Amino acid sequence: MKKVTLIKSLIACKPNQKATAESLGLKKIGDNITLADDAVLAGKIKVISHLVKVENV
Repeated sequence: MKKVTLIKSLIACKPNQKATAESLGLKKIGDNITLADDAVLAGKIKVISHLVKVENV
């Protein structure tokens, strides 16, 4: 399991980065989710890695 927390703003990001964050359920700074670790999640995290903090749970 991974806990993903949005730590930077989505305001000046590219549209695909905003869409990726919203597909994960991250809308505001401080929002977090806990998801199972799989290839899809790893790809999404790679796209927005500079905006999120990832922790193993």
